[in-house]
Amino acid sequence: MEQCWRWYGPDDPVTLDHVKQAGATGVVSALHNIYDGRAWPLTDILERKRIIEAEGLTWSVVESIPVHNSIKIGSAERVRYVGWYKDTIRALAKAGIKTICYNFMPVVDWTRTDLAYRLPTTGYALRFDAIDFAAYDLFVLKRRNAEASYSAVRIAEAESRLKELSEEQIDRIERNLIAGLPATERSYVRDSFREALAEYDSIGPKELRDNLAWFLREIIPVAEQEGVRMCIHPDDPPFSLYGLPRVVSTAEDARFILSAVGSPANGLTFCTGSYG
Repeated sequence: MEQCWRWYGPDDPVTLDHVKQAGATGVVSALHNIYDGRAWPLTDILERKRIIEAEGLTWSVVESIPVHNSIKIGSAERVRYVGWYKDTIRALAKAGIKTICYNFMPVVDWTRTDLAYRLPTTGYALRFDAIDFAAYDLFVLKRRNAEASYSAVRIAEAESRLKELSEEQIDRIERNLIAGLPATERSYVRDSFREALAEYDSIGPKELRDNLAWFLREIIPVAEQEGVRMCIHPDDPPFSLYGLPRVVSTAEDARFILSAVGSPANGLTFCTGSYG
């Protein structure tokens, strides 16, 4: 077992010196400046590796190589983007980085309503408040047909919660939900976010699962050939958000993924925030 720390690159306020002080020897990182589906150049990978190793640390895990939306919705463009994805796997292998975490969550990555929740111990933690989320989805974003995603009890709770929230609190929740979490390079405003959601109007769980299976059949043989372990990150949180399908949430989902391509290169990320 190696202790690793997520590092978002040279712009991360947490420095590699801080990582060492925390006791980690490995780094989990990615080229966050390349998030549009293009292949990662080997030169850029080696430069990031050099920076990490100069501090006496090891770039142990990649999290994540973004999966382009065309792959998730199954559009014709996906062939080009999966080709670039394979090129990135090969480049990382050439650099000696052979554990790759990725996810298949549509539109949003891991999601929290509060990035600095004050604990009774006076420490801080990430937090997902389901009522705050519903209040935003229903009455601030005003997503089309959002009511169908919630029970009558939850809708009533959300309406009551909204009355308690100040404009500043609502703005902060919105920033956390759609203006870009640390794991998400793209940010949205309400209109662009609604447009992104609309791309999945005809994509249900079956379609998304089929597109994931296609993706696995494409990349896992390349990963196996290169000695790379692909580790899909579970949905975080492991249930539908904004009415979107999610297909890495349950034990059944995990069994489907592992059986889609039987290979040691086809693995799971044991995220305690999702599976814990």
